[in-house]
Amino acid sequence: MRAPMTEPSLKNKTILSLFWSFIDKFGQQILNFLSMLILMNIVATEDYGKINSLAVFIAFSSILIDSGFGRALLNRQNLTNKDYSTVFIFNVLFSILLYSLLFISAPFLSDLFNSSEITLIARMVFMSIVLNGLGLIQQTILTKKADFKGLSKINITALLIANIIAIVMALYGYGVWALVAQILVYALFRTIFLWIYSKWRPAFDFSFNSLKSFFSFSSKLLLTNTIATIGNNIYPSLIALFYPMSQVAYFSQAKKYQEIPFLAITNTFRSVAMLILSEINNESDRMKRVVSKMIKSIAFIAFPLGFIMILLAEPIFYMFFKEKWLSSVPFFQALTLAGMISPFVYIFNELFIAKERSAYFLGVEILKALLLIVLIVILLPKGLMALATSWVLYILATLLISVILSSKLVKYNLLNFLKDTVPYMLIALISSSISYLTTKNINPPILFITINILIIATLYITTCKLLKLEMIKEIEVWFTKRRKNK
Repeated sequence: MRAPMTEPSLKNKTILSLFWSFIDKFGQQILNFLSMLILMNIVATEDYGKINSLAVFIAFSSILIDSGFGRALLNRQNLTNKDYSTVFIFNVLFSILLYSLLFISAPFLSDLFNSSEITLIARMVFMSIVLNGLGLIQQTILTKKADFKGLSKINITALLIANIIAIVMALYGYGVWALVAQILVYALFRTIFLWIYSKWRPAFDFSFNSLKSFFSFSSKLLLTNTIATIGNNIYPSLIALFYPMSQVAYFSQAKKYQEIPFLAITNTFRSVAMLILSEINNESDRMKRVVSKMIKSIAFIAFPLGFIMILLAEPIFYMFFKEKWLSSVPFFQALTLAGMISPFVYIFNELFIAKERSAYFLGVEILKALLLIVLIVILLPKGLMALATSWVLYILATLLISVILSSKLVKYNLLNFLKDTVPYMLIALISSSISYLTTKNINPPILFITINILIIATLYITTCKLLKLEMIKEIEVWFTKRRKNK
């Protein structure tokens, strides 16, 4: 039986895990950002639309491959090699079956989106599903060991190779195939590196009893993740049904760009929450403190970042892409409102899973799905900006539902959440407003961007310090300790 973690050891493990998870997630997002800067200036908007129209099918298939077993393995202690091998064999066989079905369905997708190229593009891109399935157990084992350092090296190296190959292909005029190669090369090299780094190897040892033992937890999680994944990725495919591929690209790339920093924040804290909350899942008071600290940490970073992104969206898009992608700016600004609060939702999801309340998690996703359907039905006919608004409303409602359910599990209620987040949100909003009003007539764009970032950062940090907010004190303590240790 696992010995309970003491408060200092839990804190040390959290800090170390956060550091390497931060390196991994932010490193990946920086590489994605840089590659997108180059590729979006070379590859046609319609080509991006073709790839993005398949997003929901790729994401949905990836969730099916995991089948919830990956998270079930993370939650369970005293696993045997037979358990790992059973899940591995199941994943590989299922991924091959799923790819075969998608391969056959590709011409239908081509007809659906009225693009003859989609058939071959889909068949190539969907190969990444099988490649990713081959590395799932190694990834799970490294996460279980809290080896975020190893995972960061694997992910960043694979992504760097994929991005270089994609950029070279784009420069040589391969267009959409550069984007296809980026997806496939990343999946291939990531899986190869996982196998090289991890010492685990599958045995041909399959147990139906072992598979069944995971199923009660994983089945609810699978359904939950399926609903969530379809919701998160359905927009590009929906837009492709009613609008030209260029509009799919404008919306999708705006969503991807605004997600870069927030996904990095989400994945950093989510990786650590997954590990730490499962360690203390029988101690509700400690879980409440950990959740509160993570919520404050996210708020401290996400709100100033989000308001800076909204304020600087147009000059940044113009500076990097000129007129080619300016149509993405309104979508980017609207979706950033949702991006600022989405990391909180994922922390609550990890809380539900750590408490092994997959039924809670499933209930939240069903409510969210129903709400999303209603919002899409009402707002899709009103245009793409209305559709972007539906996403913001959806994330807000999701957050409210999550906080209400969290109050039942660890007594972390709406008042606690508002106390932890509103101060940072208001300071960030006021700092951004003051900055905009004092700099709105400044040109050129690079000067406008630089001055605004400096003003907002200075006002935000100074105000947080004057009000003695917790996260500023935590940072000061951390830097003081670092100086003493040198």
